[in-house]
Amino acid sequence: MSLVVDRLSKSYGHQVAVEQVSFELKQGQVVGFLGPNGAGKSTTLKMIAGYLSPDNGTIQLNGIPIHQDAIAAKKIIGYLPESNALYEQLYVKEYLQFLSSVHHIENPSQRITQLIEQTGLELMQHKKIGTLSKGYKQRLGIAAAIIHQPKLVLLDEPTTGLDPNQLIEIRALIQSLSKEALILFSTHILQEVTAICDRVLVLHQGKLVADEPIGDLLQKHNTNLEEIFKLLTH
Repeated sequence: MSLVVDRLSKSYGHQVAVEQVSFELKQGQVVGFLGPNGAGKSTTLKMIAGYLSPDNGTIQLNGIPIHQDAIAAKKIIGYLPESNALYEQLYVKEYLQFLSSVHHIENPSQRITQLIEQTGLELMQHKKIGTLSKGYKQRLGIAAAIIHQPKLVLLDEPTTGLDPNQLIEIRALIQSLSKEALILFSTHILQEVTAICDRVLVLHQGKLVADEPIGDLLQKHNTNLEEIFKLLTH
């Protein structure tokens, strides 16, 4: 699995959100996508996921531009948006059953059981989504994003609202997913990036200002990620 983003640009009126962003990622990597609020991270993820069309530039999955067959591309992409919209009137397991039918998943009961265990939703599976805490809603959002076992997983702020124990569990989940998929996730929790990422991309004012293995970045600047982030985004 490979993802190639080439000179990607997007504007909203006169406001430039993403400007000439290029990078290439491969399967097995966990890549942290960093930047201040408004840097263009969510816009970039939405374009890769196919929810937004770029003004300029191309996005390729396994060498094939996604605009050539957007439906086929979306079948191998899992996406958790920052605004994790869920059907709150449904029960957790009912919601996953609905998604399994949308994705035409074989042996849906087996997959749902596996997914509930994988995301730690065992005690919540028979509760209405509207009654869940924010942390459990995030877990369900991740479950929804990976139910069809995608090869590219895009996570926009996946650890928002999680307590320290949940953070450890979701960190382990993200790392386990990287065995079979390419993971690109945005976050403001820099400790998470240091703990689980192989590589970091840093956006500032719509432009890519860093793209390096995290070890190389730390060694080059000889300081911690928080200080590097300040340096690159001021």
